[in-house]
Order: sequence, then C-alpha cells, then structure tokens
Amino acid sequence: MASSTETGDVTGTRDKDYNLIWYVEACLNNALRLENYIQDAERTKDTEVVELFRKAQADSRKGAELGKKLLRTRLHD
Repeated sequence: MASSTETGDVTGTRDKDYNLIWYVEACLNNALRLENYIQDAERTKDTEVVELFRKAQADSRKGAELGKKLLRTRLHD
C-alpha cells in the first residue's frame, strides 16, 4: 500500500531513494540465496533446476547493477 506522505524526514532519505536502496539490497540478497539453492540442486544433479536458478541469479545481479547505476547518479543531488 502506498503512503500518501513522504517519510524522508524520519529516515533522512527521500522515499524514492530509500525504495531504490531497498531494491538493490533485495536483488543482492536474492542472488546470495540463489547460490545456496544452486548448490542444493547441483548436489542432486538436477540440471533443470540449476539452470533455472542460475538464470534467476543472473537476473537478480542485473537488477542490482541497474539499481546501483541509478543510485550513483541520483544520490549526488
């Protein structure tokens, strides 16, 4: 549910910037978690699941990189 007021005065960070920081952190956490899932699937030689999780991990890394790129440009203002 979207808030109708800016909460940056509480966090010291504007909501849109906070949301972007959260997104990057979530992508990075997902990439780390997927590494464990990949290892689990590799132990059982389930190549289909390994491929799925590797793709998801690559997507998470890509999301994190895109988010970090935006953060670099936006947090300077």
